[in-house]
Amino acid sequence: MKGRTGRHPRPCPGRAGRRAAAAALLVLGLGLSGCREAMYEQARYEPLEASTFFEDGLSSRPLVAGTVPREDPRGAPPAGADEDVFYTGWNKGRLAEEVPFKVDRELLLRGKDRFDIYCTPCHGLSGDGRGVIVRRGFPQPPPYYNAELRKQPIGHFFDVMTRGYGVMYSYASRIKPKDRWAIAAYIRVLQLSGHAEAASLPESDRNKLTTGGASAGRKQP
Repeated sequence: MKGRTGRHPRPCPGRAGRRAAAAALLVLGLGLSGCREAMYEQARYEPLEASTFFEDGLSSRPLVAGTVPREDPRGAPPAGADEDVFYTGWNKGRLAEEVPFKVDRELLLRGKDRFDIYCTPCHGLSGDGRGVIVRRGFPQPPPYYNAELRKQPIGHFFDVMTRGYGVMYSYASRIKPKDRWAIAAYIRVLQLSGHAEAASLPESDRNKLTTGGASAGRKQP
């Protein structure tokens, strides 16, 4: 019998055909899920999982003798440096009086570089406390060359960078310990240059001073 279009109607699939299709889809789904499960549950050890393969019963293996980290995220202390002092700025309950490793020109140049990046917005290039954000209304820090800060041990500056002080937040997450020491050493340079007496300079440098530049030192404004 022809339909209205003049064509023979397409036969409808029977119930048996629908069941066969559903069964095929079910088998396919089970196969795919089993494949995923096998990939997910691979033969491997979970962290701290016990093992019967190794004699000590541990799946986590000790490091090979002589293994060194490629890069300590905190910055490893130089050879011979006291780790407690290096990481904290404190030495037996007192602020460290000196940098716990050798200070040379390279370290001071590194300190200047880091100081210019992280410290000048508040403290200014010369450490006078008149950085760009201070000139725009931020509270002014004291100049590094004032009498109180010149009396502070160098560990004080490391500690302030590490833990923060007043409105200054901690820079421990931004500046590695060795760079904090480099900055502290450079602050000493700024203190010396900001409070140096003309008489202590070489004659060649004294001759370069302008009239009024040979003062005994600058005062806190």
